[in-house]
Amino acid sequence: MTAPALSKADVAYRAIVDGIRADRYAPGDRLVLAQIAAELDMSVVPVREAIRRLQSENLVAYERNVGATVVGIDPVEYRHTMETLALVEGFSTAQCAPRVTAEDVAAAREVNEAMRAMAHSSQEWDAVAFTELNRRFHSILFEHHQNDHIHDLVHRGWTRLAALRSSTFAYVPGRAVASVDEHEHLLRLIEDRAGFAEIEAAARSHRLNTLHAYLAHQGELS
Repeated sequence: MTAPALSKADVAYRAIVDGIRADRYAPGDRLVLAQIAAELDMSVVPVREAIRRLQSENLVAYERNVGATVVGIDPVEYRHTMETLALVEGFSTAQCAPRVTAEDVAAAREVNEAMRAMAHSSQEWDAVAFTELNRRFHSILFEHHQNDHIHDLVHRGWTRLAALRSSTFAYVPGRAVASVDEHEHLLRLIEDRAGFAEIEAAARSHRLNTLHAYLAHQGELS
């Protein structure tokens, strides 16, 4: 079935989120509606709608006499986002697992091997590039027909993490090696057609292990 065409508001939303991910919009930066609309060759109406959506996701704040500005995510928000994402991403991955093909597994494994090479490289650590590969790996596994509400929550979680403009792996680079090994374990479960509960638990624990590594590094793990 052909995916529905994106509305102008959707296009504007994605453009702003991409700008956040690429550091074009940093915390505190104003989002000037007319400027964004001109760049996207559209009116300000869909841009305003996109910014309202970003406000509902706590990625943009509106201040009187200032306008819309990009906000960062504080440590508490980060923890809550990671905990929520562990739940919805674990469910999503397990729900999609029966539809993951051998070609999907091969593509995910190729991404994971690139991550493994980075994790073991003696060159300067590029945590942002590693995080992008991590996003690609997981998207291969959960971008299949499923519960649309769960799918939306997963993407919202990733968008919130992108707003950090940083990577957990920048703080705990040692987590990268374990993360790659957990990816391979997850792929083997999917290949072996393991049950929903086993795959869900593995995917959920994988996300929480990253959170716990960060919290332990910060001295906040209780």
